[in-house]
Amino acid sequence: MPQPEHHIAFGPIPSRRLGWSLGINNIPAKACSYTCLYCQVGPTTEKIIEPREFFTPGQIVDAVGTHLARARQQGTPVDYLTFVPDGEPTLDIHLGETIAKLKPLGVPVAVLTNASLLWREDVRTRLARADLVSVKVDAVTEATWRRIDLPHHGLQLERVLAGMRAFAAGYAGKLISETMLLAGLNDDEATLTATTEFLASIGPHTAYIAIPTRPPTVASVHGSDALALTRAHEIFAARLPRVELLTGHETEAFAHTGNARIDLLGITAVHPMRESAVRQLLRDDGADWGLVESLLASGELKHVDYEGQRFYLRPVKVRHGG
Repeated sequence: MPQPEHHIAFGPIPSRRLGWSLGINNIPAKACSYTCLYCQVGPTTEKIIEPREFFTPGQIVDAVGTHLARARQQGTPVDYLTFVPDGEPTLDIHLGETIAKLKPLGVPVAVLTNASLLWREDVRTRLARADLVSVKVDAVTEATWRRIDLPHHGLQLERVLAGMRAFAAGYAGKLISETMLLAGLNDDEATLTATTEFLASIGPHTAYIAIPTRPPTVASVHGSDALALTRAHEIFAARLPRVELLTGHETEAFAHTGNARIDLLGITAVHPMRESAVRQLLRDDGADWGLVESLLASGELKHVDYEGQRFYLRPVKVRHGG
C-alpha cells in the first residue's frame, strides 16, 4: 500500500497560543513515545523513544522557506514556525540543528512536545534552542498517566517529570503547558490538584486546559464537561499566574471594548466568568442582563454552578471529521 504524501510545511493557521503559526511536520505518522487515547492523528504505529533521523535539516528548512516565502508574498502573517508533527517532535535527532538553521528566516520557532523524552540531556539541549516550548502534562499520577497516554514501556513517570523540571530550570525561552482533560479520567479534584502542584513547580508562562475538539483515537473517550472545566480552571488559577481554556473557540476579545456581546463571548471562551464579573463587564460596556439571557437561549453561552457560585462560559465546540 503506498504511503500517504507527507507535507513537511503547512499553514499558516490561526492559533490562540501562537498567533499565525506555520506548521512543521518533522515526524511522519505515526512515530511517537505515547499512544494517547485522545490523539486526533490516530493510533501510534511505531512506539519508540530513541531519537533518529526522519528528514534532514536541509529538507525541512527548504520546505519551510518555500512555504514562508509564499505566505509573505500573499500578505499572510507568520508569528511562529511551529514543530507540531504527526508524532513526537523530539524524536528527531536533528531537531536542534534544524531550529538553528531556521532562525535566519527571522521568525520565532515553537515546539509542541509531549515532554516524555526530556529526561535525556541531549533532547533538552536540542529543544532549548526553540523560542517557545509547550509541554504536555495530562496527569502526574502513575495509573492515570499510563491509562491516558499509554507510554512506551521504557518510560518512567518520575523520570519524565524530573526531565520537565530540569528543562524548565535551564530554559531561557517561553514555556507553556497543555493539559488535556478527559471525562472521568483526569478531571477529578484530587488529580487536578496534583497536576496543578507539578505545573507550579515548572512555572509555565501560561497553563492551557484543553479538551479533544476532533474525533479521538478511542471513540469512547470524551472531553470534560463545563462543570469539570470550570473546576479545573479554578484549581489551576489558584496556583498558576495565567490559565486559559482551549475548547475549540478562537477569540479576539480579552477586555471590554464597548461591544458587550463580543467581549463576553471572547472572554468566556478563555476563562469561565463569575456572575459578578459578568455583571461588571456589562456595566463597563453599557449593556444589560438581557444580553446574557439571549446568549443563553441561543446556546452561545452556558452557566454552571460550582462551590456556591454561578459561572458563565462558552459551551464546548466539537469539530467533526477531518
